[in-house]
Amino acid sequence: MSEILLQIDGKEVRAKEGMTLLEAAQEVEISIPTLCHHEKLEPYGGCRLCTVEVESRGWTRLVVACVYPVEKNLVVRTRSEKVDRIRKMILQLLLAHAPDAFDLQDLAQEYGADKDRFEKEASFCIHCGLCVRYCAEVKKKNAVGFVDRGIRKEISFIPEIASKECWNCKECFPLCPTEALQAAFVLTKALAFPSPSFEPASEE
Repeated sequence: MSEILLQIDGKEVRAKEGMTLLEAAQEVEISIPTLCHHEKLEPYGGCRLCTVEVESRGWTRLVVACVYPVEKNLVVRTRSEKVDRIRKMILQLLLAHAPDAFDLQDLAQEYGADKDRFEKEASFCIHCGLCVRYCAEVKKKNAVGFVDRGIRKEISFIPEIASKECWNCKECFPLCPTEALQAAFVLTKALAFPSPSFEPASEE
């Protein structure tokens, strides 16, 4: 596999062909924020928080670092006035859905994002897709998925699958940056499976 030389924040970086900008930055301990990335999952580019500025052949543009492949002689800036402004706006939009999420609060403080900038749409889910993708790609169970679309889109457990697979798993729970997943699980369990064992109560 050939080696690619690029520059990230003024630092010369040697990356392997096929790596993303996010992976190349992580290799040299340059931090790029992301909410939808996980090393075990395929790149998703859902949250857009890892947007960076790249320059090549005199052209400058914004790209999503977790899905954009490394290129020879590419110049990457992970922080700039434009990048910070975009991240601030993204965070303010996400905070309208999950204003009390600790991960978002920490990032909001770093980028000066106002959690009251937009009217609250308290779904608590920010559509990062980590739970859906982990269950599908790693566990191969498809017990949780998105329902509806647009501003009404939210996560939901599939009761028929969740009743068999989720009770002793819950590996997706720590991935959720807002705890919306745990709330959805509790709701599904309460509505569809009232028994604590997640099994129908036996008749005496």
